[in-house]
Amino acid sequence: MVQSLWDSTKASELQGGLNELVYRSNIIGADRRVCNWGGGNTSSKTTVKDFRGRDVEVMYVKGSGSDLASMKAGNFTGLRMDDIRPLFEKGEMPDEEMVAYLVNCMIDSKHPRASIETLLHAFLPFKHVDHTHPDAIISLCCAHNGKELAQEIFGDRFVWVPYIRPGFTLSKMIAQGVLDNPKAELVLMEKHGLVTWGDTSEACYAQTIAVISEAEAFIEARVNEAKLFGGVKHEALAADVRKSIASQIMPTIRGAVSDAKKMILTFDDEADVLQFVGGENAPNLSQVGAACPDHLVHTKVVPLFVHWSPDANDIEGLKSILKESIAAYKQQYQEYFERNKHEGDVMFEAAPRVILIPGVGMINTGKSWAMSKVSGALYHRAIAVMRGATALGDFVSLSENESYNVEYWPLELYKLSLAPAETEFSRKVAFITGGAGGIGSETARRLVSEGAHVVLADLNLEGAQKVAAEINEKFGENRAIAVKMDVTSEEAVIAAYAETALAFGGVDIIVNNAGLATSSPFDETSLKEWNLNINVLGTGYFLVAREAFKLMKTQGVGGNMVFIGSKNSIYAGKSASAYSAAKALEAHLARCIAAEGGEFGIRVNTILPDAILQGSAIWNGSWRNERAAAYGIEPDQLEEYYRKRTTLLVNIYPRDIAEGIAFFASSKADKTTGCMLTIDGGVPAAFTR
Repeated sequence: MVQSLWDSTKASELQGGLNELVYRSNIIGADRRVCNWGGGNTSSKTTVKDFRGRDVEVMYVKGSGSDLASMKAGNFTGLRMDDIRPLFEKGEMPDEEMVAYLVNCMIDSKHPRASIETLLHAFLPFKHVDHTHPDAIISLCCAHNGKELAQEIFGDRFVWVPYIRPGFTLSKMIAQGVLDNPKAELVLMEKHGLVTWGDTSEACYAQTIAVISEAEAFIEARVNEAKLFGGVKHEALAADVRKSIASQIMPTIRGAVSDAKKMILTFDDEADVLQFVGGENAPNLSQVGAACPDHLVHTKVVPLFVHWSPDANDIEGLKSILKESIAAYKQQYQEYFERNKHEGDVMFEAAPRVILIPGVGMINTGKSWAMSKVSGALYHRAIAVMRGATALGDFVSLSENESYNVEYWPLELYKLSLAPAETEFSRKVAFITGGAGGIGSETARRLVSEGAHVVLADLNLEGAQKVAAEINEKFGENRAIAVKMDVTSEEAVIAAYAETALAFGGVDIIVNNAGLATSSPFDETSLKEWNLNINVLGTGYFLVAREAFKLMKTQGVGGNMVFIGSKNSIYAGKSASAYSAAKALEAHLARCIAAEGGEFGIRVNTILPDAILQGSAIWNGSWRNERAAAYGIEPDQLEEYYRKRTTLLVNIYPRDIAEGIAFFASSKADKTTGCMLTIDGGVPAAFTR
């Protein structure tokens, strides 16, 4: 049940005005049972001084494209009420005309464009107005008998408005309905949401919560848990089995949905999802339509419901069903687009945003982890609405054409245009071994800065977690994750890729970077030292690349591998036979994989650095002393020694290697594979040609 989050002490410190509107909006958005992600809007009418010092009545309303939970003062638009009120006398006003008119009403041209529902707030004669999408209210508004039931709950205190797409006509209908009913305390928008108001911001919010609570109590009294969604048809598999299945099928799904543009996937097996997908009526109920118009851009009209009887031993069968089902879904979406399109419409990716699998849960797709999670969050709301609506009667939704006209509505698409432009590594997942070290961490920062999601794999889990936390703080939640992995352990490598698949759906780029180094005269090189180098730098690189190769083939959308070799890959290092031999192995292994990977669009290239002392665990250990001894100098003289050894007289830093990795992994190197790139300042003995 929803609860009031209003804190009178905190609110009083804001001293009313725009800051209090921000506060009210944030606590409304904080509970997604009250308002969807990105949906709803709030407003407040007040008096301000204009540029000439005159008192002007202004309405502040949520700007287009922001989210109530996180919006700040700068996300609101201020409009002059004297300019807006005369619009109520107009008979009609097309969207484009209305948007252009409202631009001229703004008190500051730097404010965001006003919401399409601005007039809804302006036409109502109340100081504070909330428009929300509460689960309980939409359940009522999406029940076939919703209006009749609303009379039982609210008596004559409500205005019911039939479904019309937001804009001038709907705004005027709402205002007229309220004017015609002096007892009105709320507006119920069929298949859409709730409008409430108050003389103060606190009173407005309190009314919103009170109305939702009345509807919740009415619905809960009628819910029969045993019969929800038609009763249980499929029990959920055990939690560890669900996750195991998801990690195995997500690369298959990712490949199937990434034919137009790559997608990032997320997995969700929350209790409400499992209850819904296991319900007898779920296959049909899920195909009725969206629970709220605001969902459509992020969930499409319907999800893909996978017809599969849960069986942990039938993973291959599930993969086959998924491929067929996703192909059929895309074909059906193409046909839906063709039936409803307007001149100039450009079809979105046809792949599903929501995939429901009995016994397993929900898999969501999106251009990023964050947007994939938005699709999932909105479908949680859809499940809640269907739960309530079916407890009251039959769940109903928009017609196909109504849905299309929201999904491809220019004013809805405008919100999407406000998102940052995609960059080189957007929609891609990079798996970096040695992720906690200098080269690994710098590479992660470089790739994430251009849109990538990264997995930092390292024996030093704490170090990798620290780097991931730093990246996420700067670039957003879950752009980087850390996994503990020993590259010499086949089981650990397989488990790390399973964790990667579960987190993002698959992998596009691997950076084989984990390393160590030892130094001994050849005749003093022990078998233990030899095996250590070969195990980490040879076998480790083999295992990491092999498992990536399998995963990339499963996805079927190509991939990139970048091996971090060494000057010693082609230069016979003095007192470093084990290290040099292992590094030579790496370089040739990369070329062998490149030869086999071409037909699958998998490119493999190698970077040959030299003497990366900065941020290196290798160079901060015994290797520094050993190399200094080999050259007959002191350890603190190494950096200058290496600089002077280069033809360019420069030192090499992790960011230099990260730049090379970014090049090989980028579209700029689309036609390059089996290549070795030296980034060593120019060491003639290690020239590749």
